[in-house]
Amino acid sequence: MTDIHGCRLLFGLDDASAWQVWDLPQRVGWVIPCASGDAVLLGLQGGLARMPWPLGGNAQIAVDWVAQPFGANAALRLNDAKADASGAVWAGSLNNDDETRSDGCLFRLGTDGQLTVEDTGYTVANGPAIRGDGQLMLHTDSGRRTIYAFDLDAAAGQLSNKRVWKQFADDEGYPDGMCFDAEGGLWVAHWGAGCVSRFAPDGSLLRRVLLPTSHITNVCFGGAALGRLFVSSARAGLSVDQLAAQPLAGALFEVLAPGVNGLPGLPYGG
Repeated sequence: MTDIHGCRLLFGLDDASAWQVWDLPQRVGWVIPCASGDAVLLGLQGGLARMPWPLGGNAQIAVDWVAQPFGANAALRLNDAKADASGAVWAGSLNNDDETRSDGCLFRLGTDGQLTVEDTGYTVANGPAIRGDGQLMLHTDSGRRTIYAFDLDAAAGQLSNKRVWKQFADDEGYPDGMCFDAEGGLWVAHWGAGCVSRFAPDGSLLRRVLLPTSHITNVCFGGAALGRLFVSSARAGLSVDQLAAQPLAGALFEVLAPGVNGLPGLPYGG
């Protein structure tokens, strides 16, 4: 699990009986295992980097940069990412200093280490999600409350036919992180609305789970059979009074008995 603004990576067992915490040199948006099994790929403030894995309890963090697309612009950073069946990684970005700006991009990191810009004009790029058959990718512009759909040809490394998949109402907050389940349902975290939702392939609401804090950031499946649903949240953006009223802000939750299983996360193949 990542603590973006705390610049920390947290690793725990399924039963949360023990956690290891590592401090990283920059903000970290995501972590994806490498297919080699001896490293992970990190989405850091300055770009994409590899880090040896596993780490010892007192290991000094050292990263090898794979790509640094932002140059000297410290306002930009990576935010969320997923790997596809080819081993490529799709990663979005944002302007961390001014999230109203349309500076965000959708990047693709190929297994050859080449980073390309595949789409532009996002305020807060978030939650890539790839359907189980690998032929559809959803990507969010949280600031515009919109999830877009793309046809995905993973083998060719190409996206096509961009269209609006779902537009969210003001009272639904902002769509944040998301993932597909094994039945084709899409689970979405709602920043500002204190819930996660499961949507059918046509975007209709199937289930909504309320949580005890407003800023819900991401959702993923875990456990032995991918039958456990974990939900992260944030303290950022809440006032002192709001934090007092929401003591669990920033906590990691589990939705008990989600009723479906998830899809396995895919590794970076480069």
